[in-house]
Amino acid sequence: MAPRVQFYHNTPDRLALTRELVANAHQRGRRIAIRCADTAQLKRLDQSLWTAEPLSFIPHVAIGSALAAETPVVLAAAGDDAHWPQTDLLFNLADDLPARHEAFRMLIEIVGQDDAEKHAARQRWATYRQCGYELKAFDAERRVAL
Repeated sequence: MAPRVQFYHNTPDRLALTRELVANAHQRGRRIAIRCADTAQLKRLDQSLWTAEPLSFIPHVAIGSALAAETPVVLAAAGDDAHWPQTDLLFNLADDLPARHEAFRMLIEIVGQDDAEKHAARQRWATYRQCGYELKAFDAERRVAL
């Protein structure tokens, strides 16, 4: 079965939106992979998941951790993401296509307001459409479907 893909466009803070959507998915019992653009972004997201809100910690580890298969949220930087321990829900914060994207049930693409991010997102959208995936787009700033 092909994955469903949701694009959240126009967010002023990609990490804040990711944290919010991951928290909601975690509360619903989803197993989550988060693909960051690079290790610097991964470190910022990791810190954010630890400190976002008291009493709302989201258990997470890096993909290379011995606990990755048992932890609900797994983080990786682009290039280190070839072997996810689960294939439920993937959040992509990188500007390229995730490796093995076809293995996931759902892909969430988080797109900021920068022109380069928008251009890369359009290319991913076109590739996903060519793959025959079900696509939906949302304006993250206004919280409406496009």
